[in-house]
Amino acid sequence: MFEHISSDTIQRVRSIKLLILDVDGVLTNGQLLIGESGEIFKSFNTLDGIGIKMLQQSGIQTAVITARNDAAVTARVEQLGITHYFKGMHNKKLAYEQIRHKIQLTELECAFVGDDVIDLPVMIRCGFPVAVQNAHPFVKEHAAYITQNFGGAGAVREVTDLIMHAQNTLQTALEEYIK
Repeated sequence: MFEHISSDTIQRVRSIKLLILDVDGVLTNGQLLIGESGEIFKSFNTLDGIGIKMLQQSGIQTAVITARNDAAVTARVEQLGITHYFKGMHNKKLAYEQIRHKIQLTELECAFVGDDVIDLPVMIRCGFPVAVQNAHPFVKEHAAYITQNFGGAGAVREVTDLIMHAQNTLQTALEEYIK
């Protein structure tokens, strides 16, 4: 599954202790459906959700930093048990520094998945910057890894599986489902 990943990338991912995610365009496909009353609807991929839960169970912390403040995202973050949640954060670098300070991690121990230029202040600082397949081309230029899957279509699961693969926890996590 990860034959195309270089040994340098695997080595880099072994030190990850925190996965930080953007929402729109990463956990969702980036589309906003707005109802008549102004309520915003978003679609989340269940593969990503299972991957996040498996990653957490393997000992990796998870976080979300989003510029928007939507009830749908808050509900999804709570469902997934993501403990570090920053909403309405247009300055994602500030949120990133707050998380790192709170849980005392180096930049090399952090991964971030983004899709647009608002994510770059974190991407250029973290140890493993990831862009989803449908990210803006300028964002892809600053990524250490570009997912094969699009945001909202399994890109996050691809990253969670990659982290667990590099840290030798993926096979054990998968086998839990066939016991």
